[in-house]
Amino acid sequence: MNGASREALSAARESLDALTDNTSVDAGELAGELAAVTALLDREVSLRRVLTDPAQGGEAKAELAKRLLSGQVGGATVDLIAGMVRSRWSQSRDLVDAAEELANTADLTAAQKAGALDDVEDELFRFGRIVSSSNELRSALTDKTATATAKGELLRSLLGGKADQVTERLIVRLVTQPRGRSLESGLESLSKLAAARRDRMVAVVTTAVPLSDGQKQRLGAVLAKLYGRQMHLNLDVDPAVLGGISVRVGDEVIDGTIAERLDEATRRLAG
Repeated sequence: MNGASREALSAARESLDALTDNTSVDAGELAGELAAVTALLDREVSLRRVLTDPAQGGEAKAELAKRLLSGQVGGATVDLIAGMVRSRWSQSRDLVDAAEELANTADLTAAQKAGALDDVEDELFRFGRIVSSSNELRSALTDKTATATAKGELLRSLLGGKADQVTERLIVRLVTQPRGRSLESGLESLSKLAAARRDRMVAVVTTAVPLSDGQKQRLGAVLAKLYGRQMHLNLDVDPAVLGGISVRVGDEVIDGTIAERLDEATRRLAG
């Protein structure tokens, strides 16, 4: 997001944090309601254009949002959305993206309050790895001819009772309401959002064999010192790396695997 939308999203995040800090607010319920509003705004193009029209006054747009949503969702959700449409947005689509981010953040906040945020982060990562290793599953989840209901039922059969409820809700929403994103990019965005709940960065670590607890702690400490922030490790075992370790933080890759060194030697010989 750029300009006005970035500022509007920042204000919306602060409002959400203030709401979820209140123990009387059910963050999981708030997430579900925000997800429903996201679906409405995504579906009703004319409505979101009216709610983001810079020619209309902020209070008028807030009152419209309140009339439409009152009785359909809780008061906290109504107030949050009303506050969002008072702000200026560079594009009407940005309002939908922001509402979706707040829905996901509210669910992650619910997991954090329940002490399950680490589990949710790990489960999102593992699910991404499962999808990337199964063309059949990926095809089923991204099949444009399959209904959202069918995809949701498939996911619940795979995840129900095996993953945290927040993980299940996040993945079901992503798959049934992809909004033009690839499954992989959507899962990566969710992982980054989860890490941001504790101001942590995500490091994807690939090794030939599993790391010991001591090795994980030492690696986490080294990366935290290197990047100046707490680091969450997503661990992947791939015998193809042969040995050593590969670490990806955002777009930066630190590769110390034997496979990479062999590839480099081959490139030099070919050159």
